[in-house]
Amino acid sequence: MKMIGYWSILCVLIVSVSCRAENRKKNDLSFANETSHQIYTAKTDPNTKNIQVALLLDTSNSMDGLIDQAKAQLWEIVNELSYASCGDYKIKLQIALYEYGNDNLTPSEGFVRQVLPFSEDLDEISKELFSLTTNGGNEYCGKVINTSINQLDWKKNNDHLKLIFIAGNESFTQGPVNYKNAATDAVEKGITINTIFCGNYKQGIESHWKNGADITKGEYSAIDHNRKTIHIITPYDDIILQLNKKLNNTYIYYGNEGSKKRSLQAEQDINARSYGAANAVSRTISKSSGFYKNESWDLVDASTDKDFELEEISEEQLPAELKNKSTVELKEHINQKSKERKQIQNDIQELNKKRSDYIKNNSKKDETSLETALLNAIKTQGKRKSFTWEK
Repeated sequence: MKMIGYWSILCVLIVSVSCRAENRKKNDLSFANETSHQIYTAKTDPNTKNIQVALLLDTSNSMDGLIDQAKAQLWEIVNELSYASCGDYKIKLQIALYEYGNDNLTPSEGFVRQVLPFSEDLDEISKELFSLTTNGGNEYCGKVINTSINQLDWKKNNDHLKLIFIAGNESFTQGPVNYKNAATDAVEKGITINTIFCGNYKQGIESHWKNGADITKGEYSAIDHNRKTIHIITPYDDIILQLNKKLNNTYIYYGNEGSKKRSLQAEQDINARSYGAANAVSRTISKSSGFYKNESWDLVDASTDKDFELEEISEEQLPAELKNKSTVELKEHINQKSKERKQIQNDIQELNKKRSDYIKNNSKKDETSLETALLNAIKTQGKRKSFTWEK
């Protein structure tokens, strides 16, 4: 009887060790095949609904027009999204950026690069977008989708709006990862894939771009990526740009990165202006929205955080002109700049209402742009999650 008991225990131990070894072997193999196959999740404010958008942009030689459209239309996209609402929830926009199909990228990673993980820092998003350049390469759609699903910090709760937008012009079937498997993985995680083919609508269907979207009930679009973005000049633009200068003067940088971030803000103003004054106006409007927050380097935005303690900011972290001020004086200064900013942002928003009406009455909607494809899909899928858009 004892012998039978010993054999039972021994068998259990052997099976247990064998299972652990087998699982370890599978994990090692999985790691070898996909080194970044990990999903990180962050705690979410229960009073917040997230709009998570991952942009996967083809940066091969033929995509200069696509990248130009992304740069020229970023701020109009942000502005339209800023009108989102969902009951009493606070709306948070997070944008991630990937490039693929570029010979400068690492072959062992499938010519895919994460340019920026999910970020709410609009200046940082603009900076990275403007850093993109094109070069010939292999365009592996399934691979870049799979990588973005596994690398990014997607919210677990499916009440959030979780979207992938992939744009390019080669066959959707290329590369080591089957796009159908990647799309199935997206469905399981509540992520919707939207495909934007840069070329003829029928050709995009034949090369499986539509099917890539259909699997997740996403939107398929075909755009003319070489079409230049036309910005409508309005009678309100000059006033808004003057207000932008005043708005910039309300920022009080602090911390180790504060000065650099303040410079980055000015740099992205210049980048927006490089696509015309009207595009710089669009950026200014974005800076007056609730999505443009800079708590990490600006004392005015930081002071709105209930956990922020001004007393914890050392004198060395302040700009030279504020180093000798007392805590009381600093608070008065921050409050004054906060009041100025709110008034300027309100003035910009009021002018933007008139600007929007002017544009609506003096332009035709471009149905073949990146902006239109993105916004149509976001609004359609947002309705499924009870998001609405009202100006």
